[in-house]
Amino acid sequence: MAHSKLTDYKEEEIQMARFAKAMGHPARIAILKLLASMDTCFCGEIVEELPIAQATVSQHLKELKDAGLIQGSIEAPKIRYCIEPKNWEIARKLFADFWYQSSLSMQNTTC
Repeated sequence: MAHSKLTDYKEEEIQMARFAKAMGHPARIAILKLLASMDTCFCGEIVEELPIAQATVSQHLKELKDAGLIQGSIEAPKIRYCIEPKNWEIARKLFADFWYQSSLSMQNTTC
């Protein structure tokens, strides 16, 4: 059986998968929507808006930050979060291109 390595994939496929994994939870989608609607936001403000505990929000923020979709700046004793604009645009373009190319391919396919 052939063994597939991560290096067998294009950088854009790896990056898109990283973004998709980070967005793979409804709470993270809700957090991204909230942050996209504001300039910046403290963790406590996110907790007030969403029906999840502070510790859980922090875990989700970590996943989104690790994927590069958000950034945080320390304003002791709090952290201010916002969308990471460069990676946000990269993610938007990657997903838009993916859906567009898939829709073109599906126009010529029957199942």
